[in-house]
Amino acid sequence: MAKPGLADRIQLLVSSSGENTAEGYLHPPVLRTSLEHRRWWLHILLLGLTFLSTTVFGYALDRSFRMGAWLKDEFIFSGYVLLFHADTRVLAGCSYALPLILILLAHELGHYITCRRWGVSATLPFFVPSPTLLGTVGAFIWVKSPIYRTRSLFDIGISGPIAGFAVALPFLVAGVGLSRTCPAGQANASFIFGTPWLLHLFEAIRFPGVHASDICLHPVALAAWAGLLATAINLLPVGQLDGGHIVYALFGKTVHALFSWGVILSLAVGGIFYWPWWFWAVAMFFFRRHPLILDSQPLGTGRRLIALLGLALFVLSFSPIPVRVG
Repeated sequence: MAKPGLADRIQLLVSSSGENTAEGYLHPPVLRTSLEHRRWWLHILLLGLTFLSTTVFGYALDRSFRMGAWLKDEFIFSGYVLLFHADTRVLAGCSYALPLILILLAHELGHYITCRRWGVSATLPFFVPSPTLLGTVGAFIWVKSPIYRTRSLFDIGISGPIAGFAVALPFLVAGVGLSRTCPAGQANASFIFGTPWLLHLFEAIRFPGVHASDICLHPVALAAWAGLLATAINLLPVGQLDGGHIVYALFGKTVHALFSWGVILSLAVGGIFYWPWWFWAVAMFFFRRHPLILDSQPLGTGRRLIALLGLALFVLSFSPIPVRVG
């Protein structure tokens, strides 16, 4: 990521300025860039491209759903053909694109707003489009100044998953309600999606006695499914992921290192059964270290209870094999 250019206006806020956090403590020095120099055009461009790529993928999901299949990859290509010719039929994919973008946006704004609350400088969300599976690889914010306190680290780490999950939940309920049974759905599909515990629970309520493989999920439900996947991956207790931040704030540097190595080894073993976990194991190996926190003040009972909520969200959202080829 590029650092701010020389033309950016930098304002140094020192603790003597008298600005207080929500906990009543003075902020340490923080660097902020002036609003007029933010790259609004880049955020808007990436959001627009992600909307297009997720709409095309949503079109493929919609076509497959109407045919009684999970996902047929040839509809992704035909969706891009429709997009190239400005054919409005591709807009059927908005039933997937809009919920997914809202879920990802809620996740990143949860981080961003909490950063602002604690006086930590951060960018607005960057969306990352993808021409193939899911239509996006997610979104992220860039934290541009150090995080000094365990409480601010914890709050920033947990806020995104909670916000994203809260927005994904109603879409999951509505999407499962719009779904239908399709006994031959997996046989005619190019890709098959895993079933996290929360989705399994709602499917059991909506379709009692029906196996998950015989249920075709509506695009709205699959948008929520993608949101759950993003929540689960971000809550992995490793490195600089949200889960890594939470573990570091709870237990400190040594325990965080043990958790990180444990997750990396688990992902490497999991790659035997689902090869993309090898990619995550390699990525987390290079990002396993966590920046030091200067103020290791205890989190308190309230935040520790919220940490248990984060653990519950991870368990409900995680799927050992998220996607497999049909």
